[in-house]
Amino acid sequence: MKLEYPGFGRIAINGETYEHDVVVYPSGKVEERKKWISKRKHGTSHRIDPKELREYLKEDFDVLIVGTGFYGYLSLLPESRELVREKDVIELPTKEAVEKFNELVGKKRVLGIFHVTC
Repeated sequence: MKLEYPGFGRIAINGETYEHDVVVYPSGKVEERKKWISKRKHGTSHRIDPKELREYLKEDFDVLIVGTGFYGYLSLLPESRELVREKDVIELPTKEAVEKFNELVGKKRVLGIFHVTC
């Protein structure tokens, strides 16, 4: 599995380009981030609410990588971080998060949540 962040608003996974936030599971499955769950409750999709995060805890993982966006606006709420307290959590701007994902995939089970815009 290979991720690329060519720039604001786009992420490429195994050569396929997505123009929306994505979740990448340890199995390689890719789906659109359900950011509307957090937006309904907090008025912004720049915070990952526990209810949203639970949607992605379908597969076991060792490391959660959160690509916080081009400018780093996305973050886990403290209550969300508590849900994954037993796991390694890495929050980085999306470009660096993609690099870290590529470095760890194949060595660990990685769950990635990537914000592709701000």
